[in-house]
Amino acid sequence: MDSPGYIVLSRMVAQTRTTAVLAHNMANADTPGFQVERPIYASFEAKDALRRGSEAARSVDYSWDRATWRDTTAGPLQQTGNPLDLALPGDGLFVVETPRGERYTRAGHFALDATGRVVTQEGYPVLNTNSRPLTVAPGDSQLTVAADGTLSSQNGPIGRIRVVRFENPQRLQAEGDRLFAAADAPAEVARPGIVEGALEGSNVRPIMEITRMTDELREFQMTAQFADKEGERLQGAIDRILKRR
Repeated sequence: MDSPGYIVLSRMVAQTRTTAVLAHNMANADTPGFQVERPIYASFEAKDALRRGSEAARSVDYSWDRATWRDTTAGPLQQTGNPLDLALPGDGLFVVETPRGERYTRAGHFALDATGRVVTQEGYPVLNTNSRPLTVAPGDSQLTVAADGTLSSQNGPIGRIRVVRFENPQRLQAEGDRLFAAADAPAEVARPGIVEGALEGSNVRPIMEITRMTDELREFQMTAQFADKEGERLQGAIDRILKRR
């Protein structure tokens, strides 16, 4: 296969990747705190292998799957009435403790476990501003959470939920379960403006994702047809050469 064939294949691989990202977005349209993702592509320049090192060498551009960009726009708020359902209207993240260390999430669907700890749906403890699990005493009830993250009961304040932000949120690595790992040190958010009794919905717009999926499938079909025609052209050239011999 010559350069046009490889260029077409690189484009088909890129479109397959785009389709997978779109499908992932659509599957999480109802996931609290999910942020839509977009693939980023660039052109990879290389020299024609048949003429490498010669003055007649041509540059060939291939599609390059470079990265995935995350849309950090806040999703719509969904009122639940549960005092431990918390939403962040800004760019902050809650901090939770996992077996792999501290992780960060926008999904504020919290509850109490058997020991009184405030935990995520997966059972990970939510940390306070001292990086310790936030724990409610057996006698504490009538829980409320203030805008600054202070958790209180009828007996008074219990602790303050830790909320952080990152200078470059695109460097966060998604790990599943709506958790992110970070290589950079976070900055504390003193006034996160937490909304009690609400969850941040996914910022995926299903109609937009379906439209993008349709466009990508059409482009993939067109590219596949081009690849078929290119294969026919090469086979025809080979047949003519063999006939002359």
